[in-house]
Amino acid sequence: MTTKTLTTGTVAAEATAAEADSHPAPYVHGYSDTEAQRLGDQADTLAELLHAGTVYPAGSRVLEAGCGVGAQTAHLLAASPGVLLTAADVSAESLAQARARIAGVAPSARVVWHHGDLHRLPFPDGTFDHVFLCFVLEHLPDPAAGLAALRRVLRPGGTITVIEGDHGSAFFHPETPAARRTIDHLVRLQAGAGGDALLGRRLYPLLTAAGFADVTVRPRTVYADGGRPALVDGFTLRTFVAMVEAVRAEALAAGLTTPEAFDRGIAELRRAAGPGGTFHYTFFKAVAVNP
Repeated sequence: MTTKTLTTGTVAAEATAAEADSHPAPYVHGYSDTEAQRLGDQADTLAELLHAGTVYPAGSRVLEAGCGVGAQTAHLLAASPGVLLTAADVSAESLAQARARIAGVAPSARVVWHHGDLHRLPFPDGTFDHVFLCFVLEHLPDPAAGLAALRRVLRPGGTITVIEGDHGSAFFHPETPAARRTIDHLVRLQAGAGGDALLGRRLYPLLTAAGFADVTVRPRTVYADGGRPALVDGFTLRTFVAMVEAVRAEALAAGLTTPEAFDRGIAELRRAAGPGGTFHYTFFKAVAVNP
């Protein structure tokens, strides 16, 4: 596999010249500018919740697998300045956005950008001290194979940190059948694409089956109501509802619903962000060791 080196400001970038032969499931949320904005809103709103406790020593060799548009990368670098980060993603377009984002917020960060499939990383065994991935396994047809590929490039004694959501943990008030069905459309679409929007609950067995040791999984819960307006706006509306709303065209094309039913479900889901509304969601964060 041939590579070429690019430079953006003071951030080094490496991109593969060819795609890998096998790909993850299609990214059900798409690659629009709206989705990139949603990912940024999500990362900024949940930074303290999701990144708390994830700190790597300066000089550590860290791999972020599936960095996307760099929304989580920015917070990873902020928490661990001085790391030697390799950020990898299968989408060249997303990597370009990630490079631009990091050049703006952390121009002195030492980052190598790798364009390629995480199943076929061109790095020697044990290259990295730590591996970090957030909202990636849910999009893989075989997350166990993805974890095995990442374990290969992680040194013995190195750690892996995995963060995933679980749409089955979405509880809200007022809840209606139409709103619940609209969320279920997203779950079904992601399953049809080969992913799993309910993967958070499976992190422990996936990591242990992949050969990792000392696996610890902890829930990270978001709860938003009228007393937490920043979370209502940043998470309920701009993260969760926006994510569900974005699959309207795909749900209609798949024959899962009608325009009127989908729009009614979104309108009723939005009531969880209105007066008297509440919204609950659980993320799962796992940390494990390569023995």
